[in-house]
Amino acid sequence: MRERIIRGVAGTLVLTSILLAYFIDIAWLLVAAFVAVNLLQSSITRFCPLETILEKAGVEEGESC
Repeated sequence: MRERIIRGVAGTLVLTSILLAYFIDIAWLLVAAFVAVNLLQSSITRFCPLETILEKAGVEEGESC
């Protein structure tokens, strides 16, 4: 369950930042870049801040996709 939430949040942030960059200001692409960097570092270090937050919130680590 946690993994699906993490993927959903990452996808939502990227799509939202792209839309905001298109309609408002290109600087919103920094949010997409931040998400990308976070995903890359978590693939190397196996540390994801959102996963820690979800774990402390009591979200179960169930079956993924």
